Amino acid sequence: MIYSLKGKLTVKDMNFIVVECNGVGYGCRTSYNTVSQLGNIGDETTVYTHMNVRDDNIELFGFASLQELNCFKLLISVSGVGGKAATSILSDVTPENFALLVASGDSKAFTRTKGIGAKTAQRIVLELKDKISAESFSGISAKSAVSAAVSDVNASAVSEALEALMVLGYSQGEIAPLLRKCDPDLSTQEIIREVLKLISSEKI
Repeated sequence: MIYSLKGKLTVKDMNFIVVECNGVGYGCRTSYNTVSQLGNIGDETTVYTHMNVRDDNIELFGFASLQELNCFKLLISVSGVGGKAATSILSDVTPENFALLVASGDSKAFTRTKGIGAKTAQRIVLELKDKISAESFSGISAKSAVSAAVSDVNASAVSEALEALMVLGYSQGEIAPLLRKCDPDLSTQEIIREVLKLISSEKI
């Protein structure tokens, strides 16, 4: 399994890139969001990858962040959604918005992507909401994590934000302390943005 590639960016198209590592060029299908985040041709770059092996073909997909890769893996786990459809969706929707759409059950938003019909969009939301675990990585339930973070009437927004962030691959242990720093009167989307800003600032 190829977990990631770090090397020189030699090809950069709308949904395809090539990263050269020690003289070997690895072609990766990707989303427009990833392409827009990468540097110029000749720059060193890092992408996180997923290899899709079929009887008649082997494809490598690469993404600028682990969050987008996690979203891609979730999408291709849905019945009827392949790598091409998944990258098309992620070209139109950022990982943050993808998580929010799944958590809020907004299937209609996915139909804006070319080739994604209403039934497929509904299946994406239904199947992925089921994949959001209610169990904690430390034995604390999602409900308990929310209760520990906020105790007012807007707990539903905090709960949706927690689920959306878990879709992106963050653990409850990471998220719960940051939820306590957010104004609980904010909307779900605003809470997600605040938590992601806090995560980014802690990494600086």
